[in-house]
Amino acid sequence: MNDDLALLGLLQLVSPALPIGAFAWSQGLESAFELGWVEDANDLTSWLEGVLNDGLARCELPVLARMRQAWAEQDQDRLQYWNDWLLASRETAELYDEDIRLGAALQRLLKSLSLAPTDGPTPPSYVGLFAWTADQRHISTRPMLLGFAWAWLENQLAVACKALPLGHTAAQQIIEQLRPSLTQAVDLALSLPDDQLGPMLPGLALGSAQHETQYSRLFRS
Repeated sequence: MNDDLALLGLLQLVSPALPIGAFAWSQGLESAFELGWVEDANDLTSWLEGVLNDGLARCELPVLARMRQAWAEQDQDRLQYWNDWLLASRETAELYDEDIRLGAALQRLLKSLSLAPTDGPTPPSYVGLFAWTADQRHISTRPMLLGFAWAWLENQLAVACKALPLGHTAAQQIIEQLRPSLTQAVDLALSLPDDQLGPMLPGLALGSAQHETQYSRLFRS
C-alpha cells in the first residue's frame, strides 16, 4: 500500500494538471523556433536530447537527488547550498524567474494541502520543493528523477504542439524515441560527483536571452 501511495503521489506531482503554471514557460524553446534553430520534429528531438543530456542530467536531476537526501536528513545548510547553487546556474533572468515563480506556486499549493515545509532554503526553488514533496510522499530517488524528467519532456512537447506546430501523434513518436534517453540521463545524474555538476547549454542560454526581447511570443520564457 505504501508503494501504491508513493506512486500516486508521484503521478500527482508530475501531472500537467498540477496548478503551478508550468505550461506558461518554454525554457528557451520558443526562441529556438523563432530563430530557425528548431524547424521540425527531427530538429526538436535533437534539441530535447541535447538539453536532457547536457542540462537536466548535469544540473536539475543530480541537484534534485541531493536536495531530497538533505530534506530526509533535515540538513538545512546543505539544502541552502544546493538551492543557491541551482539558482546561480540560471543564465538568464527568465530561467531564474521560472524557477522562483514555479517554486512559489508549488509552495502555495502545498500549503493548501497541509504539506508545506515549515523551514527550508530561501528563496524556495521549484526543484527544492519538488524534492521536499517527494520526501514527504516517500517517493524514492530514482522514480522521483524519472518523474521530474518525464514532466519536463511533456511540458516541452506541449510547447512545441502550440508553437511549432507539432501534431500530437508526432509528439508521442518523440516520447517513444526519448524514453531510453530519460533513463540514461537519470543514470548519469546519479553517477556524477559534486565537482562535475553544471549545465553546458550555451545555445539554450542565448535563446532564452533573445526571448526576453522577442516581439511576439506565447510563453514567459
